Amino acid sequence: MISRPLDLLSGRLKLRHLVLVTTIAEHGSVLRAAEHLHLAQPAVTRGLREVERILGVELFQRGPRGVTPTLFGEAFIDHARAVQAELRRAGDRIAGLADGETGTVTVGTLLAATNVLLPRSIAALKAERPGITVIVREGTFDSLVPRLTDGGTDLILGRLNPIEGRPGLHQIPLYNEPTLLVARAGHPAEHARTLPELLGYPWILPLEQTALKHELEQVFQREGLPMPENRVECTSILTIRSLLLATDMIAALPALLVRTDDRLAELPVPLASVRRSVGVTLPEARPLTPAAKAMLDHLRRQAEALQRELPAAEDEAAG
Repeated sequence: MISRPLDLLSGRLKLRHLVLVTTIAEHGSVLRAAEHLHLAQPAVTRGLREVERILGVELFQRGPRGVTPTLFGEAFIDHARAVQAELRRAGDRIAGLADGETGTVTVGTLLAATNVLLPRSIAALKAERPGITVIVREGTFDSLVPRLTDGGTDLILGRLNPIEGRPGLHQIPLYNEPTLLVARAGHPAEHARTLPELLGYPWILPLEQTALKHELEQVFQREGLPMPENRVECTSILTIRSLLLATDMIAALPALLVRTDDRLAELPVPLASVRRSVGVTLPEARPLTPAAKAMLDHLRRQAEALQRELPAAEDEAAG
């Protein structure tokens, strides 16, 4: 155990050490990390030993199939990623301040924003500033928040999940969108009017850790119904769409996603209590880079346009 304070600003710890450790963690292997960094394996092994000597602890446990971070390794890797992310952001900010036309913005996206809002916003941003690189990472809210807080992601776009108990975050609502029950066009339940009529079909549900899953559970509870036993849990829109088109499965999806796809059909069973506020989640203390500010500006503009397309859908959901 470490019994002395560590001075990591003494100059012994280098940026290359941080890159090396995070690369080993990402690839789970010293050999694969060496290949990724275009270095010889002995050089990577030597560099890892240097870091471990500086810190006085073992960062990885070696095994027959690679390496896994120790408790000390997990803590150091989190900080190493944050330092690298801040340096990347510094470079982006300097470049953005220099000409306002370059930089990188990383967007974490949830299902609600994937189909319409984000593509429109990216297209508008690239038309205005083609030098900005946009990186999109899809996932659940819980899986994206750590990358937002450590600086690896600039903003999270999608359904606004509760952030109570998550200090350091704030949210900006962009527009409201109802959730619809959806199946392929020509589905045998296309004229169903009540939820019990749909229980005989297989369902695609959101993952357990999503707010939408909890809201759907409440809908079934109010109806006195069990959750569908024959189900798939998924948030990948490509997978969901393929399953809907190839089977008799049913899913709960954002209205805009359904109404821009003529091969999918809305089922006339309302989900009035499932409201969907789409917006961005941001780090509270860290300022946005110029590229991220430009992305947020286009998200706001496109959201205003989308909200004008949705009044009829919102009236239906409230009815």
